[in-house]
Amino acid sequence: MSYYQHHIFFCLNERDNGEACCAQHAAADAQAHCKARVKALGLAGPGGVRVNKAGCLDRCAGGPVAVVYPEGVWYTYVDKHDIDEIVESHLKDGRVVERLRLPPEVGR
Repeated sequence: MSYYQHHIFFCLNERDNGEACCAQHAAADAQAHCKARVKALGLAGPGGVRVNKAGCLDRCAGGPVAVVYPEGVWYTYVDKHDIDEIVESHLKDGRVVERLRLPPEVGR
């Protein structure tokens, strides 16, 4: 058994040169919202869920992105409703949110 049941990383990378990046899509707000929802639902901590910030995850073309481990499921999202669905369906109930999955061919 791993220390956390699920670990979600949000790309918060910001590029100074004008290239596309997750920070341009309010990724920090999404990460903070996810963290608050996980805590409010009592899912946070050992044996539960850990919500983390990450630097570039190298999937910029699909941004903003987040990835859930140990499953390695990559998500893209638009708003807080999408984050809520990821929290409720995947992090709480273990069901992948297919409509938000980032296609495997999407890279940088």
